Amino acid sequence: MLTADGCLCYSSLNVSLRLTEIFQEAYGELRPRTPTPALHVRFYPFVSINNTIRLRQGELYIRLSDLLEGAPEAVLHSIAHILLAKLYRKPVDRTHSARYRRYVASHEVAAKARLLRQMRGRKHIRSARGHYYHLEEIFDDLNRRFFHGLMGRPQLTWSQNHARSSLGHYDPAHNAIVISRVFDHPRVPRYAVEYILFHEMLHLKHPVKLRGSRRCVHSREFLVEEKSFPELEQARKFLRIV
Repeated sequence: MLTADGCLCYSSLNVSLRLTEIFQEAYGELRPRTPTPALHVRFYPFVSINNTIRLRQGELYIRLSDLLEGAPEAVLHSIAHILLAKLYRKPVDRTHSARYRRYVASHEVAAKARLLRQMRGRKHIRSARGHYYHLEEIFDDLNRRFFHGLMGRPQLTWSQNHARSSLGHYDPAHNAIVISRVFDHPRVPRYAVEYILFHEMLHLKHPVKLRGSRRCVHSREFLVEEKSFPELEQARKFLRIV
């Protein structure tokens, strides 16, 4: 890489070379009897922590999230192993997957990832007011009934499309709860919408935690509190048939 005064930046060049070497080593471990193809490895400014690998005309093109610059070599080696194993349909070694999960779930990296999403990502916040249900009104009611009115209201919005694959989600990077627009319909009972929103409010109250190398999305406290929703079984039954 050239600096502003035209000088070659050897530190960046050395990093690139070492990164390529790491992938070459991982390739040799996974496919010891196969010649290593040409490798093109670079860091890329993804919106979040994302890594990709593509095989084109016999050459490998790898892009790693620039958030991983400065990661320990052991972590980079694990990423190389995971990407190559998935590409060539080999078993992913648990040691490598655990090391990678532990690193990206660490408080420091997770905080940087949220900041990057805020800076680079765009969250489409449309409106909390639907054709049939108003999410802010439902939030305020749930807040009063279950959280003593103490929960700060995040951004609330119906999704852009009628997604069925995701009922709703809480995005901590943008402090937003998105509910699928498919539930803004008169045939959907209010308790079903309340339950979906209540579930996402619990995610706001009980953030994801790291236990060992695994992310704990629904903690014991989360699950216990979720059972306090009066129409829990009716809501789950309705959502299973939607």
